[in-house]
Amino acid sequence: MTKQRGIFEKIKGSNIWWIRYVDCDGGYRREKIGSKSAAIKVYQKRKTEAMEGIKLPTLRRRKVSFGELADLAIAYIEAEYSRPIDDTTRAKAVKTWFEGRSADSITPDEIREKLKAISIAKKWSASTANHHHNIISLCYRLGLEKGKVKDSPIHRKVRKQKENNNRVRFLTRDEETRLRAAIRSKPEWAEHEPELDLALHTGLRRSSMYLDLVWENVDLNARIAIIPETKNDDQVVVPLNDVAMKALAIFQARGNGRGRVVRNAAGRTLTVNPHWFLPALRQAGITNFRWHDCRHTYASRLRQTGTPLGNIAELLGHRGLAMTKRYAHLSISNLHEAVSRISNSTPIAPEQISDAQANSYVN
Repeated sequence: MTKQRGIFEKIKGSNIWWIRYVDCDGGYRREKIGSKSAAIKVYQKRKTEAMEGIKLPTLRRRKVSFGELADLAIAYIEAEYSRPIDDTTRAKAVKTWFEGRSADSITPDEIREKLKAISIAKKWSASTANHHHNIISLCYRLGLEKGKVKDSPIHRKVRKQKENNNRVRFLTRDEETRLRAAIRSKPEWAEHEPELDLALHTGLRRSSMYLDLVWENVDLNARIAIIPETKNDDQVVVPLNDVAMKALAIFQARGNGRGRVVRNAAGRTLTVNPHWFLPALRQAGITNFRWHDCRHTYASRLRQTGTPLGNIAELLGHRGLAMTKRYAHLSISNLHEAVSRISNSTPIAPEQISDAQANSYVN
């Protein structure tokens, strides 16, 4: 059987034929016709119309909902991200923001106002708002790649919030005392105190501690825990002090020594902690403190004991010192001690410096 150019069966054996042709404007079109004989006739007619310059009605494009783009993003995150849980949660939230809306109908102003309104209502940090900005951007990027949308209303049109990456909020000793008293005041909170201990004495990020820390990467004899892949895609080896070891012993008693380390009193693994941490903070009267600030507390206390910035950077998994320098001022007492040493030295009068010495300074 001779194959008819421009005529095809989309699903073999369906006996439903389609045509494919170029219109008078040079655009490619496809039409679903029906029988093969009808498809041949319509195909010839469309070719004639194209040669005669007859314009055809604009084909209607199926409206793609924003929810469809959000589903694409969720599937992509789950397949590609090493720790997808936070971003899938954000993508599901973003999906509800524009429920029932077509993706092409959403404007930059709407996205800007939505991010602003929710940030204020939920008291988000700039970083949290920008994480949600990234999710919306991902939705449209995937939509563009798959030909589901023609444009992105967020890329280069909605600016991210300026983040203050130099924020250092750490738990004072008095605040820690009050927080522990609040945690111990209720049994349903008290079982979570080892989580606070582990955070304050390892500096692990929340996702690293709750999701990535597994017994297979903990060596209690060597007193180290390994996080194979952190936020920076690097491995971090965490030395364990006595407090961290005690917390691990409690978690070990709650499980079977395999899989995720952090578990509640019932032996279930945990992924989040706002259900006990936030109300405990409120009861303790502690404000402007996030779980991530436990990591700042760990680093700050290391610096206050004179630990060099290079060592702190290694313990935190920083690739360089740029992020670690935020803790530099916390060891100012050590720096005072260092500069005081030069005040005890006897200055040399200019006339006492020989020509040879002067030349050596210049060279």
